[in-house]
Amino acid sequence: QILTKFRDEIRPRYGVMRAREFIMKDAYSFHADDECLDRTYRRIEAAYRRIIERCGLEYVIVEAESGYIGGNESHEFMVLAENGEDLLLSCLCGYAVNLEKAAARTGEGRMGEPRESCEEIDTPGASTIEQVSEFLGVPSGGIVKTLLFRTGGRNVAVLVPGDREVNDIKLVRVFDDPDIRFLEPGEIEDVTGGPVGFSGPVGLPAGVEIVADTLVGDFDGMVVGANRADTHLKGVVAGRDFEIGRFEDLVYAREGDLCPRCGKGLSSSRGIEVGHIFKLGTKYSSAMNATFLDEKGENHPFVMGCYGFGVSRMVAAAIEQNFDKDGIVWPMAISPFHVLLLPLNTADEAVMKAAVRLEEKLAGAGLEVLMDDRDLSPGVKFKDADLIGVPLRITIGRKIKDGVVELFYRKTGQVEDLAVDEAAGKVIGIAGIGG
Repeated sequence: QILTKFRDEIRPRYGVMRAREFIMKDAYSFHADDECLDRTYRRIEAAYRRIIERCGLEYVIVEAESGYIGGNESHEFMVLAENGEDLLLSCLCGYAVNLEKAAARTGEGRMGEPRESCEEIDTPGASTIEQVSEFLGVPSGGIVKTLLFRTGGRNVAVLVPGDREVNDIKLVRVFDDPDIRFLEPGEIEDVTGGPVGFSGPVGLPAGVEIVADTLVGDFDGMVVGANRADTHLKGVVAGRDFEIGRFEDLVYAREGDLCPRCGKGLSSSRGIEVGHIFKLGTKYSSAMNATFLDEKGENHPFVMGCYGFGVSRMVAAAIEQNFDKDGIVWPMAISPFHVLLLPLNTADEAVMKAAVRLEEKLAGAGLEVLMDDRDLSPGVKFKDADLIGVPLRITIGRKIKDGVVELFYRKTGQVEDLAVDEAAGKVIGIAGIGG
């Protein structure tokens, strides 16, 4: 189904990209097994590819987080744009992933300096990673920060490298708790005995589970908070000074991290999400007891797929990828008009007669034609024409007395003189519509 939808967008932004009203294509599929779902999933993927390619847009398909919709696999269709909402990581081998899902992998080797025992160091006033790094003369990536959360009625300590940020989406997935939250400053002091900025894994109460990002496994000796004001510990070793309950992928990846497929560095780009497809599995069918009878007469929950495509968002994406200093440069496939007719002197009978004749021929061949017959100066008309960005423009001016009009290509700026009797056929051929 393709419907106009509305959402209670708190801050509409990016023009038509993030508006309260938008047009969306939605589809769902129901299957007997995963193999059947996979066939449909790939067919929808191919259809979305064809749509974007016909529109002439540069795009990538990235592995994505399913988010609150759920499921075990999803992909986003991202139109590349410098001002895109989403940050993407990709590799020359073809691997591409949304930043929210990307796993952080580095080739930096072991971090820190192991010691026979950890050393307590005074760090007066150094409560941030930057301050500790400067005070001790160690890189921020060589420090491990301890973040305390409340989830499921218990406290957990999350360890991440000092130069990395926790990925909230990964955090929710790892702890299976959308309501997980940071501890308040007073709660942190109750748990650790020290103020905010000096938390560490050594000496935490027995009931606090310690979960570390996988990158922390590369540390031989850590700099961590000592759970006491103005104090840190150096040379801390997991397994000797404290126990890590488990390792998980918890932080945002970044440009330069290693590709999980080929091991080369990832590069970053920005994109606009225009489509998203999901393998939902039996999440919803099981919850709603939506079942079918197989050939043996046995009940099974449907295996489901979900597919969305932002019709109006494609317009925004096309504009973000096709513009210049003068305005929009519409791709022919989705331009609101194929050609703009620009009679310069609307009081000239020969000019208007030629313009009307061209309009009839072009419209009769199935083209969408825009006629600017306003009684305005040529400069204003040309400026507006560039701003609107129709792919082709036929200017009917003084040369009409010689039977000549001017064809302008908005994308390249190329100008071509044509006999007025040949202009319609030329434009119809360029637009790809048979007359």
